[in-house]
Amino acid sequence: MPKHEQTLMHRRRERVAQGTFRNTGAVDGYDASSAGTASVSASLQPVRLYAVAFFDGFTLEHINGGAGATLRVRHGGDGSPVVLLHGHPRTHATWHMVAARLAGCHTVVCPDLRGYGESSTVGPYTKRAMAGDIVGVMRTLGYERYAVVGHDRGAYVATRLGLAHPSAVERLVILESMPLVERLERMDWRFALSWWHWWFFGQLDKPAESVINADPDGWYRATPEQMGEDAYNDLRRALHDPAVVHAMLEDYRAGLREDREDEKTDRAAGRQITCPLLVISLLQDDPELDYGVDLLEIWRAWATNVRGGGNRLRSPRRRGETGRAR
Repeated sequence: MPKHEQTLMHRRRERVAQGTFRNTGAVDGYDASSAGTASVSASLQPVRLYAVAFFDGFTLEHINGGAGATLRVRHGGDGSPVVLLHGHPRTHATWHMVAARLAGCHTVVCPDLRGYGESSTVGPYTKRAMAGDIVGVMRTLGYERYAVVGHDRGAYVATRLGLAHPSAVERLVILESMPLVERLERMDWRFALSWWHWWFFGQLDKPAESVINADPDGWYRATPEQMGEDAYNDLRRALHDPAVVHAMLEDYRAGLREDREDEKTDRAAGRQITCPLLVISLLQDDPELDYGVDLLEIWRAWATNVRGGGNRLRSPRRRGETGRAR
């Protein structure tokens, strides 16, 4: 795990230990327990973190949904379906505490994205292709319509699902993100300094694979204490597979090229997300990247029904704290 992600993780562990966050139906402190994605609550409640069994009662299988890749998928629970999409460099296992809380009232589906974990390492790694994988997997499981939650790179896949598959996405939750083209067009030297890995991963003259594969544990410094033993072991297996490392970097390369162009085309055509969209940005990972605008205002150009809380892209920060990778 890069140093800037370690710093943020340390902040989160401190706040959990102090009782600041309730990690129930949530990701790293986002409380989604009230109704999953039907009405995700942005409130934080002073309840301490507690351990849950690792995907107890869930089924693990590999599913080819007909979109070109076979995804490793964990699914379980009972009720309306919700798909949880992870980020880089994680696997579906990162959602195990969230899944445990949501399974009481939702059928929870946690896939490894194309190229991640134990899913197929086959291109293309565009968000359009990844979104097609999710639609195919859910159809194979018997679901034509469902809620989607996306975090980090998974948020970009969730955004593409909302734009390209409106009949499939009933509700959408975006955690700490904005459309790729918005992020790129608003960037300045602060963005380049804080999110330098985007360009390191994206360039091909000196591919990042050789650096990461030389010492994957040194590059991605995750620990069992941060993630839980099972999730950590699952991640570590993936990070020691050069094919997975290459695929993850191809995800970033597609983001700077094909995905950016896809979003520019959507914007020019006036295409918007039409399902209810909840945008959550509570931890304010990168307040030094102050765009001077509410995150919801950015999303209102992309969706017809947006709500959220704690979304101002400005916050005081202690010296030495930096943002996390996306």
